[in-house]
Amino acid sequence: MADLKLQATKREILGKKTRFLRRQGITPVHLFGHNLKSLALQCHTAELQSLISQVGMTRLFNLTIEKQKEPRNVFIREIQRDAITRQLLHVDLYQVLKTQRIKIDVPIVLAGEAPATKKKGQVLTQTLAELSIECLPDKLPPQIEVDVSILAEVDQAIFVKDIKLDPDITVFNDPEQIVVKVSEIREEEKVVEKVAEVLAEEEAAAAPAEAEAETPAKEGPKAAREEPKK
Repeated sequence: MADLKLQATKREILGKKTRFLRRQGITPVHLFGHNLKSLALQCHTAELQSLISQVGMTRLFNLTIEKQKEPRNVFIREIQRDAITRQLLHVDLYQVLKTQRIKIDVPIVLAGEAPATKKKGQVLTQTLAELSIECLPDKLPPQIEVDVSILAEVDQAIFVKDIKLDPDITVFNDPEQIVVKVSEIREEEKVVEKVAEVLAEEEAAAAPAEAEAETPAKEGPKAAREEPKK
């Protein structure tokens, strides 16, 4: 964490006027924390972008605020970007204390190679992307690696209860929840084909009914034209 740091200064420009900061390469930032009054800060966008690429949403880093001697231990709580341009608009940081347990969702990363994937028609399906945990800041893992090299057969799976973590880390997910499983592609294809068949049958059954419903509208004028002349 010592090498991961960010410089910030206090911000006087608030609200909609912050767009002028962004044009100057500066991003508005807010700092929150337990028993901490929210601070309006600003950082150089390029430095902030570089840090985000390294720490993501879970890794702690040092935040140094201008005119303050002691850095603060923080992590990124929320990132706001423009939906179209992906421009960085605003970032929320959360300050933690070394003695304060924090609850956070940590990404799950699959590691290793599953022997099952070497067999035709078999694929790994990851059904859980994050693990909800609580721990002290110095125990917080930036990510949780799950070794899939033990998965060799169809229907084999790794559950939350199989993940080995530090004893001081509390996990809130259901222990029986599946993290990753070996699935058979052929079964998935059968489901898709079955759905397509059902839809085709429904369309075919609906076609005669639609034709009957349209018949009176088409025949009405014709019947009127065929009435015998008086």
